[in-house]
Amino acid sequence: MTESETILISQAESVGGVLQGGAIALGNFDGVHRGHQAVVKAAVDYARGHEMPARVLTLEPHPRTLFKTVQEPFRLTPASQKIRLLHALGVDDVIVLPFTEQMAALSATAFVEKILLERYGAQHLIAGFDFVFGNKRMGDMQALRSWLAPHQIGVTEVVALRDSAGEIISSSRIRAALKTPDLPSVTNLLGRPFSISGIVVPGAQRGRTLKFPTANIELHDYQRPRFGVYAVNAKRVGDERGLPGIANIGVRPTVDGQTELLEAHLFNFDADLYGEAWEVEFLEFLRPEKKFPDLDALKAQMLEDVAQARALLSCPLAI
Repeated sequence: MTESETILISQAESVGGVLQGGAIALGNFDGVHRGHQAVVKAAVDYARGHEMPARVLTLEPHPRTLFKTVQEPFRLTPASQKIRLLHALGVDDVIVLPFTEQMAALSATAFVEKILLERYGAQHLIAGFDFVFGNKRMGDMQALRSWLAPHQIGVTEVVALRDSAGEIISSSRIRAALKTPDLPSVTNLLGRPFSISGIVVPGAQRGRTLKFPTANIELHDYQRPRFGVYAVNAKRVGDERGLPGIANIGVRPTVDGQTELLEAHLFNFDADLYGEAWEVEFLEFLRPEKKFPDLDALKAQMLEDVAQARALLSCPLAI
């Protein structure tokens, strides 16, 4: 084993804790879309049928972050959101390995032998049809089966999940649809609305001046949907139900023009949310972002946006 592989095994041990055994689903799972859900479901079903833990093993950050030094933000589900969604699918544990230069240099055989077998004691492995791993992506599903056969460890390959048009469901399709935006397609491919979550941060208070107070969330690594105004549902992270509203995502050209931000105005609700973790679900695209000649014109448009969103979301004015 090379020196870089030895370093990586040590890192895996420090992250992995004492988890041993189980049916382990492998993948990056950015988006946790319907295709990913099929892989995780296969792991959960196998685990329940064989009385063992169901686990997911994934890498963070996304490998594209390491291999591309200059790129636009592209994540559909940053780490914390991805882990929440995976747990919601019924897995017992989510194992997160650090994806570093040492991990990228780790050979496929060393990954199987030292991490999957020795460290985590995998009893069964599950992955999608296109899963590849190891240095230069030299490991694939066929190689995984052949390497594990002598250990009497089975491998479940989950076939491609396709939409009603016969196209494979993928994260890249979702990213492309967000830029249009084609929210019906995004929601269908994800199996839920696209959402952005984060800590509510203080803003410039212009929303209160305009009688439209907003909860402001920084975008960080999220894939940017088309900039504009959306009808949304917002909720505290972890809550089942949310509140209807509108949100602007973009650079706010009338008042700023530079800082990318998500600003959500919630209907029939006014409270101090600073420091709380909230999630904003994108339901309907209302209009592109644009620059207005002054704040009065902006406020007039916002009144129209609110009226349109209330109608779409069946949310009348509070009495």
